[in-house]
Amino acid sequence: MVDNDSWDSLSEFTLAEILEMENKYKAIGDETLNEEFCNNLATRFSCSSNRLGKSTITWQQVQLFFQEKQMEVQTQQESSAMALKLFVDLSGEDSSKPLEVMQKRKGTVEDLKELSFEARSAKDYAWYDVETFLNYRVLCNGELEVRVRFAGFDKAEDEWVNVETAVRERSIPLEPSECGMVNIGDLVLCYLDREYYQLYCDAHVVDIQRQTHDDKGCTCVFVVCYDHDYSEENVSLERICRRPIT
Repeated sequence: MVDNDSWDSLSEFTLAEILEMENKYKAIGDETLNEEFCNNLATRFSCSSNRLGKSTITWQQVQLFFQEKQMEVQTQQESSAMALKLFVDLSGEDSSKPLEVMQKRKGTVEDLKELSFEARSAKDYAWYDVETFLNYRVLCNGELEVRVRFAGFDKAEDEWVNVETAVRERSIPLEPSECGMVNIGDLVLCYLDREYYQLYCDAHVVDIQRQTHDDKGCTCVFVVCYDHDYSEENVSLERICRRPIT
C-alpha cells in the first residue's frame, strides 16, 4: 500500500522524468508496475545530475505514477467503448428515410415512424428530425457528441450535438381523439409559426381550454410557454407533438 507521503511526493517529478515515464508506459504498458522496474527507474532519477538539490525519488512514487496512468487509460477506454456502443445503437435505428421538414412534418403518423430521433440545433434551439448519424466523438470531459444530418437539409447544415442534452426520441403528433393525453405542465414540441420563420420548439403547457368535439377535429385551446424565450401563445392540437412515454 502506498502511504500518504508518496501521494504528496508526486509533484517532485521533473518534467523530463514525467515525459520519460509517459513514453515508457506507452511502450510496455502494465509491465511498468513491476517493483524491480520501478526501483531501477527511481534510482536512475535520483542519481541524475538534474536532481541536484532536490529530494530523492522512491520506487513507490514511480509505481504510483504508473498506477494512476493505468487507471486513466482504463477510464478512457471504458468511456470510448460506451460511446461507440451508443453511437452504434443510434445508427442501427431506421433513420435513413428523409422527410421534408416543418409543414410536411404534419404528415401521417405512419410516415413519421420512419424517423426515430430528433436533435436540437445550436443555431436556433429548434428540434429537427434526424436523417442519419454520421460520426461520434468523446470530449475531454467524457461527454459524447454525434454529428447529425437533419432531415431535409444538406451536409452544409450538419452539426455536432450533445447526445445527453440534444438528442432524443422523435416527438409524436397527436390525433384529434388524443387531446386528452396533453395535460397542464407537460413538455411538448410545439410548432412555432412566425412571419419570417417556422420552427419546432420545446414548450410547456400552462393552461388548457377543453371544448366538446368529435374524433374528426379538436377545438381545444392549449396555452403554451416556449422554453427558449418564455413567451406564451394559444395553439391548437395540430401544432403540438407529445413526448414519448418512457
